[in-house]
Amino acid sequence: MSLCKWVSFLLIIRLLNSSQISSSSSLTSNGFSQIPPKFLALAKRNDFFEWMVGIRRRIHENPELGYEEVDTSKLVRTELEKMGVSYKYPVAVTGVVGYFGTGQAPFVALRADMDALPMQEMVEWEHKSKVPGKMHACGHDAHTTMLLGAAKLLKEHQDELQGTVILVFQPAEEGGGGAKKIVEAGVLKDVSAIFGLHVTNQLGLGLVSSREGPLLAGSGFFEAKISGKGGHAALPQHAIDPILAASNIIVTLQHLVSREADPLDSQVVTVAKFEGGGAFNVIPDSVTIGGTFRAFSTKSFTQLKKRIEQVITRQASVHMCNATVDFLQEEKPFFPPTVNDKALHMFFKNVSGDMLGTKNYFEMQPLMGAEDFSFYQVSMPGHFSFVGMQNEAHSPMASPHSPYFEVNEEVLPYGAALHASMATRYLLDSKTSSPSNSKDEL
Repeated sequence: MSLCKWVSFLLIIRLLNSSQISSSSSLTSNGFSQIPPKFLALAKRNDFFEWMVGIRRRIHENPELGYEEVDTSKLVRTELEKMGVSYKYPVAVTGVVGYFGTGQAPFVALRADMDALPMQEMVEWEHKSKVPGKMHACGHDAHTTMLLGAAKLLKEHQDELQGTVILVFQPAEEGGGGAKKIVEAGVLKDVSAIFGLHVTNQLGLGLVSSREGPLLAGSGFFEAKISGKGGHAALPQHAIDPILAASNIIVTLQHLVSREADPLDSQVVTVAKFEGGGAFNVIPDSVTIGGTFRAFSTKSFTQLKKRIEQVITRQASVHMCNATVDFLQEEKPFFPPTVNDKALHMFFKNVSGDMLGTKNYFEMQPLMGAEDFSFYQVSMPGHFSFVGMQNEAHSPMASPHSPYFEVNEEVLPYGAALHASMATRYLLDSKTSSPSNSKDEL
């Protein structure tokens, strides 16, 4: 960092420490408002940007599935060691939890997910996935890089932090509930707020979006085996057809939302898996179907789960078949809805507005997608947001979970700076409003 930038940043922080700022005005004071654009300028330096790009591409070339992020977590630990950041490992199998600052309260956490998806990358470029059948198709390679970038920014100013920052490099977000295991490990028991973000192709570069309250739905998965009696397709009277039974089950499941749910209470039931039979002229003994269900309230989610099981087992019986239903909670735990804390959302709007301008914040509608970040929000106040990466001059980018998904690497400085700004501003504001917090220690 150049001498003038270093001196400028120190002057800002010294001004903050010497000012008597009330809790109601602290987030909009002149000194506090200069921190986000300063971090963004630092993250956009050529050397800093190229460092982040290199990390992101190394992670992208070696995608690892949930709880298998051995090399990814090793890379994270290596970079943290270079920065002089202490960490705990392993946490939640392959997770890494870094921490630095005063070691005292207040404690704020920043989270990034590390896992990839079981799909073949179709994008042809120099740093394409080198692992057949695995790909970073949801931006987790970018998320991990952004958090490492934030760590580097914050570490350079560690002496100015007014509390402790916890860095959560989490495994297994894609259905494995890695966040749940992180919480159960107890490493966040003293944290008073946690922040997470996700890249999106639905917003232009330099734009952000979120909302107060319900943001993403709660989700669960189900798999059912419908068993009948196999036979020759030309003699169906001597068989019990599980394909016919499964087909009627799928149609009836759609009625759960269209005819049983309140139209103003968003819910989804989707059957996305259907396996059965291997020949054109043979009725199979059994069929397996599977899918997901989503809702924004615990009551609606519980009712959907109950009715899914009833529909599958009873419709199977109508067709003289038997059915068993597995909700896969051991390997794919139910995700609670992602609900943003009201106060933290206002805080996010202030910080992002100072960094990008208030015109670059967009209020979003709730989405039926799901995020295991919600497990943190059950245990502590939390906020989740989206950072745009679409280059308006180029054709629309592919959506997440597509084999053609790409990351516009120009988004990396925005994510790193936003993470660093949220942590720094949160600690400063907490310190000025709650001086007694310093009694607790890590």
